[in-house]
Amino acid sequence: MAELTRAAPLPALDLRPMVHVTGRILVVLGLLMLPPALVDHAAGQGNSGAFLSSALVTCVAGFLMALATRGQGGGALSVRQAYFLTFLIWVVLPLFGALPFMLGEPGLSFVDAWFESVSGLTTTGATVITGLEALPPGTNLWRGLLQWTGGLGIVFVAMIFLPFMRVGGMQFFRAENFDTMGKVLPRAADIAWGIVQVYLLLSGIVVASYAALGMAPLDAVVNAMATVSTGGVSSSDASFGKYPGALEVAGGVFMIAAALPYVRFVQLLRGTPGALWRDPQVRFFLGALALGIMIAAGWGVIGIGLPVGAALREAFFNITSITTGTGLSSGSFAQWEGPALIVAFILGLMGGCSGSSSAALSVFRVQLMLHVLWVRIRLIRSPSRILPVRYGGQKVSSEVIDSLMVFVTAFLFGLGLFAVAIALTGVDTYSALNGAWMALGNVGYGFGPLATIDGTFRHYPAAAKWLMALAMLLGRLGLLSLVVIALPGFWRR
Repeated sequence: MAELTRAAPLPALDLRPMVHVTGRILVVLGLLMLPPALVDHAAGQGNSGAFLSSALVTCVAGFLMALATRGQGGGALSVRQAYFLTFLIWVVLPLFGALPFMLGEPGLSFVDAWFESVSGLTTTGATVITGLEALPPGTNLWRGLLQWTGGLGIVFVAMIFLPFMRVGGMQFFRAENFDTMGKVLPRAADIAWGIVQVYLLLSGIVVASYAALGMAPLDAVVNAMATVSTGGVSSSDASFGKYPGALEVAGGVFMIAAALPYVRFVQLLRGTPGALWRDPQVRFFLGALALGIMIAAGWGVIGIGLPVGAALREAFFNITSITTGTGLSSGSFAQWEGPALIVAFILGLMGGCSGSSSAALSVFRVQLMLHVLWVRIRLIRSPSRILPVRYGGQKVSSEVIDSLMVFVTAFLFGLGLFAVAIALTGVDTYSALNGAWMALGNVGYGFGPLATIDGTFRHYPAAAKWLMALAMLLGRLGLLSLVVIALPGFWRR
């Protein structure tokens, strides 16, 4: 009998292409620090020096990384390299993004600056800073730029990297499976450029709308960045509570738009009418959101005693903010308790549509889970039947279903694990669960005794902040990416 031979191992992971790409992105991040420096200088603030120093350090580091690996950034990436590149970007960028918070106002400690930077780039929207109106304008602009840049990067990851990496069932959205995308958007470069156009157009519309409705120019820019990126980092301690009425309604509408699949907007702009409504994600998302708003508004009237108009407005804005993962707030919704917060918690776990900057489980995964559940129930009644799982009229492969189930299981397990870990730092149970939920789902909204003191997360102990920052990164990395990289076989093969 012939002797069995072991398969030859794959080549060692070549890190140079990922380092090169990360270096280039760092240079861009450093250049983004210049507008806040100019704004602070124009306002007569001495804080501009902190941004210039941070920009210099970031650009030099990025330039050296790119220079040391020049000629390595043009080729196609393997799946392992795509995993590591995603991980490297989301870890390195927050380190440099934290520099202005430490070198200038508000002079945060490293853990707080890291938390703030991670929260911005992952578009979580949680903050540890108070007295936002008194901050130098450049600092608030930097907070806005972090989330706005992160939001665009997240859409790219969701539409291009995650399908390639087969994370959480997202391989269903590869070009050959994605409905009309193959006809309208034949190449990844076309998808990327179309998304940039939509992102810039939507940002401009939101800035103009907020300014027309009464926001100061800088506030309009920062809050528009918070809205379009579903990031939620506002320039006011009261968030949108400072702007009741028409601005609340406009903010809610724009948050909904930002949580829809960007590729559908691209198709609309390129002459495909009805692209949004034909997407099953969009219909399910709007229906679930409307139901949640009605339940919360009803509780606001019956349980809290608010007038119908006020209850409906607060429920619309806050439920929309939580569902989309934006994290902006208005009124006293965080203190409502009862059914309203249970609905908010559930919708926060669901999140917005895949292909947007929203996070959590995503509407696509929730829909697919329900489809799988319904098929399994029908098979119990008729076990001999063959019932394929379908989504949007297409058959879903067992590979996608398996990937989905692994992701959902890991997400729920991670939620419980982080809640327990945060509680072990001395945090009360309610605040620990909120910390895990808002971080892993990248929701950013604060419930519980600690977060509702002043609407920030600065009252959590340092160990809890480290855990929440890690959960934010895991939520954005697709949860399993870090686990894959940590496996010894990832580096051996």
